[in-house]
Amino acid sequence: MTKSIRILGIDPGLQRCGWGVIDYVDNKLSYVSGGCIKPDTKAPMAERLGAIDAALTEVIAMWKPDEAAIEETFSNTNAASTLKLGMARGVAFIAPARAGLTVGEYAANKVKKSVVGAGHADKTQIQMMVKVLLPKASFEIADTADALAVAICHAHHR
Repeated sequence: MTKSIRILGIDPGLQRCGWGVIDYVDNKLSYVSGGCIKPDTKAPMAERLGAIDAALTEVIAMWKPDEAAIEETFSNTNAASTLKLGMARGVAFIAPARAGLTVGEYAANKVKKSVVGAGHADKTQIQMMVKVLLPKASFEIADTADALAVAICHAHHR
């Protein structure tokens, strides 16, 4: 039996930053926890980023992952939105890096293909397959399912 690896998946965002933790051992996945960080959208940018950092730091301290993975950003037609999302991604990288975790980065299409089998799957398909792969997972928000999908992708490609 090989060592269990605990993986934190992160779906970064400024309005909702999904996170999910899974255990991976002997090619088997199991759900540990998941949630969604929702900073105050009316707060100044620095406070929102600080809230994401503080919450991810707390998640890492609580669930003690061995590795982390983050979904890459796709380029948006709105440059300002892309820049803001990039700031949220930066924070999502810093929290696990500060804890000494290696951080994998995966394109959205690779995550979708790893979980659903198709690179252009929609949110409903991702949620359905995450539930199939992690039957004990509970999530009400797509961002949590997306973060779990990132963790699953990392488990298969690490």
